Amino acid sequence: MVSFVATPIGNLKDITLRALETLKEADVIFCEDTRHTLRLLNAYEIKKPLFACHKFNETEAAQKILEASREGKKVAVVSDAGTPVISDPGNIVCKTLREAGEPYTLIPGACAFVAALVLSALPADQFAFIGFLPDKKGEKYKVLEAYKDLRLTLVFHSAPQDVDKDIAAMYEVFGERRAAAVREITKIHEEATQFMLSEGLAGEKRGEYVLVVQGAEEKENPLNALSPEEHIRYYMAQGLPKKEALKRAAKDRGVSKSELYPYAINIE
Repeated sequence: MVSFVATPIGNLKDITLRALETLKEADVIFCEDTRHTLRLLNAYEIKKPLFACHKFNETEAAQKILEASREGKKVAVVSDAGTPVISDPGNIVCKTLREAGEPYTLIPGACAFVAALVLSALPADQFAFIGFLPDKKGEKYKVLEAYKDLRLTLVFHSAPQDVDKDIAAMYEVFGERRAAAVREITKIHEEATQFMLSEGLAGEKRGEYVLVVQGAEEKENPLNALSPEEHIRYYMAQGLPKKEALKRAAKDRGVSKSELYPYAINIE
């Protein structure tokens, strides 16, 4: 059986009892960086064989994980911090196990982008997690363009050397928006700094950041400036039957068809 285990994102006490139990019972642990994971295991006096599973060897590691699980071994998979697969290695492992019909599970725990949403004070009822943006400028802008019209809070991961470039690109694509930069989550110097995209983020950039950005404002449909009759006639002029034109106008205005029906009675 394979278990993907979420580990602390900063404070080592942010590990669940179930995660500790899983790591203690594992026959082998695959990790993003063996040195990093060793510090966590030493803190809880856990000694296990460690093998690397990172972005450069994940395909090979996935086969080893599959083989170990088929041999009846208990395998734990961890990343350096947080949940494996989420902006971390693990996706290829999941795909390999799923295609082979080998069962696996997740031992949940700390999650940086969820913590950042709470700390940002931006709307968290609906959001889109994008993760790290591409390094190349053209690809970075292409990704941002795909999300610019979403009326959802947008959440990104950003390395310290990329923060300024990422924010500048967001301002160029999104225009002015409120944002928050969250870092050192769960640590002593945890901070969530609110700023406007046009201003950028002041100060020296240290550590990994989660950038939380306000979603797009709802755009007013220019057709809604027409009278109800004119709005219905507009769609009929496009060749739509009156019934369909009424339906379209009602959708534009955010009202029921029955509310607009009286305006359509005398339209021929």
